[in-house]
Amino acid sequence: MENKRVVVLGGGVAGSLVAKSLQFRAALTLIDSKDYFEIPWASLRGMVEPSFAERSVIRHRDYLTNGHVITSPAIDVTPTEVLTAEGHNEKIKGAKSILIVGGGPTGVELAGEIAFDYPEKDVTLVHNGYRLLEFIGPKASNKSLEWLKSKHVDVKLEQSVDLDSNSGGAYVTSSGEIIEADCHFLCTGKPLGSEWLKGTMLKGSLDELGRLKVDENLRVKGQKNVFAIGDITDIKEMKQGYSAQKHALVAAKNLSILLAGGRQSKMAAYEPRSAKAFVSLGRREAVAQFSFTTVIGVAPGLIKSRDLFVGKTRKHLGLDPHVVDA
Repeated sequence: MENKRVVVLGGGVAGSLVAKSLQFRAALTLIDSKDYFEIPWASLRGMVEPSFAERSVIRHRDYLTNGHVITSPAIDVTPTEVLTAEGHNEKIKGAKSILIVGGGPTGVELAGEIAFDYPEKDVTLVHNGYRLLEFIGPKASNKSLEWLKSKHVDVKLEQSVDLDSNSGGAYVTSSGEIIEADCHFLCTGKPLGSEWLKGTMLKGSLDELGRLKVDENLRVKGQKNVFAIGDITDIKEMKQGYSAQKHALVAAKNLSILLAGGRQSKMAAYEPRSAKAFVSLGRREAVAQFSFTTVIGVAPGLIKSRDLFVGKTRKHLGLDPHVVDA
């Protein structure tokens, strides 16, 4: 094992699973900007329920018992080495009125969590699209809108907000409307963060959107020993934590084959699956879209809303799904 090394860049839900799977097969190093990761789809409930946040924050050293963790951003990649260089709950509790910008899964779920836990607060959600949750069907989108309105969330579609226009808690929308809010949350998505790769050997493997081009084995195209998983890949599928974890299992299997000296022809291929979408609506309900149908209400809520798959993710990493380590 002394001559076999694996470096994992990024310890999110996918990177952590690869690291955990390979830690006894090679000298493994995990490089992440933090010494922990948060289960992203659970962070919204953690903002309104701090005790839930504890289970959704996982220290790398809790599951990586036989690997090395480096807490630092990566600044360069070569074929043989990698060079390295709180208060949301109080914010919500202290506000009487809250503005949420963005009507995708994050914005809808955050609005639902706040409306469920703090029904006395005025919540406004502004989205520049013509409907919420544009990645799912119109029926599910409309039902989600109806649910939010039933919880007295003020939803404004086909409008944007200039956050720099904030003057004493007053925000101006693109239609000239003024929204009064004590605080705001921007839920419009984050950039991939792959800009730094343009200065590395992987620059030729990036597409026009900054994603890494991968083959069916999840290897970066043009590279023999570099794999990519999660949102940064150019795989044509919905970018979800569920898919990223599937990537991790395939990449870990293929790396294990290479580490054992196996033939490349034996490597597993990743096959994008039909999109599944779960969006929580408060604690008890959810909207679920499968390739064949859309289900809304308590039934999908029992699948996601109660635990948000936190227990399942902890179990994947060999941790107790219920108990937070002291």
